[in-house]
Formats: sequence, structure tokens, C-alpha cells
Amino acid sequence: MSKKISLIRSANLASVDYAYASHVPSDMDLLFLAGSCPLNKEGEVPNIGDYELQAKLCVENLKEVLYENSASLENVVFTRVLVASAKQSDLVTAWEAIRKEFGDHDVPSTLFGVTVLGYSNQLVELEAVAAVNNENV
Repeated sequence: MSKKISLIRSANLASVDYAYASHVPSDMDLLFLAGSCPLNKEGEVPNIGDYELQAKLCVENLKEVLYENSASLENVVFTRVLVASAKQSDLVTAWEAIRKEFGDHDVPSTLFGVTVLGYSNQLVELEAVAAVNNENV
């Protein structure tokens, strides 16, 4: 990760487990990553009914695309987590699995409950924006 990326917290807002904003210097390029789905190499959704395992697979797939672009999770400056459920507990399960994978890199994130996602049996999708040094892209 470039040490130029700043995760911004607020002393005037609630203490949460993610930064409220990211600052990306103008000399970095942005990667807008398509939604990372819980697909295996065969294009199937495994772990049917398991929000946690599908969320972890989304992160693994995201890490692969980042790696192919000379980046890592530490380059991510924003995520959007989509969870196919109306139950808050399902959203929290997916969120906690993803947050654990990101470790101390607590990027600004938005968590959504949605009606349905694109693949049969898909429960979770992870969108991301990453910042990389110009020479990495």
C-alpha cells in the first residue's frame, strides 16, 4: 500500500469499525472493481445458504483481481457490501466476515440489504475502489 492513502476518522461522530472517509492523492490511479461475487473457478456459487463463507470467497476473489493489478486489500479505499437478505443479522454476519479479512485496514464502507443478487444462490457481493501508484497500472 502507498502510505499516501489516508483513512479518515471523526472525533465528532460515533466510534465505528470503519473509517468515515479516504483521501487519495492526485498522483494515484483509481481502480473501480466490479462486484466480487462468491464464485468458484467453475463459475458456481458454493456454500449455499452460508453468508459468512460466501463473504470470505468474495474477499478472496477481490484479492485475486487486486493482485493481478499489483495491489492488495491495503490499496482499497472504499467498499460496498451487498447482502441478499432482509434480516439485519445476515448483513452483520457478512459484514463481520469481510471486516475480519481486511484486518486493521478499516476502509469506508456501505452495507446494503438487497432483494436478490445476480447468480442463483448468491447471498453476498463486494464492490471496491482501490488506489494504486501510477506505475502499477
